[in-house]
Amino acid sequence: MDLDLRLVRYFTVVADYGNFGRAATRLHLAQPSLSRQIQRLEDQLGVRLFDRSPQGSSLTDAGQAFLSRARILLQEAELAAHTARAAVQPRTITVGYSEGLVITVCVQELRRRHPDGQVRTRHLDWRDTRALAEGRVDALVAYGPLPLPTDGFRVTKLHEESRVLVTSASHHLANEKTVSLRALSDEELVACVSTPVLWSTPKPVGNRPAPPPPAIDDSFEDKLELIATGHCVAIFPAGDRRAAVREDIALVPVIDIDPCEVVLVTRADDPNPLLGSLEDVARTVLGTASRRENDELPVN
Repeated sequence: MDLDLRLVRYFTVVADYGNFGRAATRLHLAQPSLSRQIQRLEDQLGVRLFDRSPQGSSLTDAGQAFLSRARILLQEAELAAHTARAAVQPRTITVGYSEGLVITVCVQELRRRHPDGQVRTRHLDWRDTRALAEGRVDALVAYGPLPLPTDGFRVTKLHEESRVLVTSASHHLANEKTVSLRALSDEELVACVSTPVLWSTPKPVGNRPAPPPPAIDDSFEDKLELIATGHCVAIFPAGDRRAAVREDIALVPVIDIDPCEVVLVTRADDPNPLLGSLEDVARTVLGTASRRENDELPVN
């Protein structure tokens, strides 16, 4: 049987979301088109993979049995492609990095050590969870918790990073040297999915009513506006300096919250010869630079 891997991947995304509409949005497809593609796969296999209902889609027994093998099939296909590309282009590496991180010193040192190599970078937002699995990057520098399952990946801890309160410059805590979580007891802090960032639920300010909570598609800048206007606060990793450029926002170290980790993630069986050098550089250069930036964080 000749299975179309594209259809297999569509199947796994629908299985993950349990909803054709949300899966179609993730895949940038129209929902009717996605439904037809899944029907094609079901016709090829000769079984029904999903039970559809107004509440969503659930796997049938056949779909559940197929899912684990489908994931293995996709992983093996990805590994085969990466192995072939590494054999032809052994001096090329693309390093992905998540929002809030700066990897300039790491990339510069890797290029210095390998002047004949091609070292590329790719900035990834928090929704782009499959860039490493799909081969669009060869390595990922990210904050934990990771937005992807770690089976089949090698995770190397680089360093721990403290956290800061991000608030409006007019907030009553903005001028403190440090702040405790007890001082934020009146804030309803909510952890973002698979990121180390906590955002508070927006509150009224004076006679201004509370705006609606941030939507999933709101940009980082949209959320900063809620902070700058005093409607909410957030807790960031100390190395995430994106808010520090604004004069209407203050950063205050938080003294009694667990630090977050910065990690390097690679595919466990990737034969790319530059990955070993990248790991050494990331451990010795990127980790040191990041810790130094934390030490130099200004106190408001």
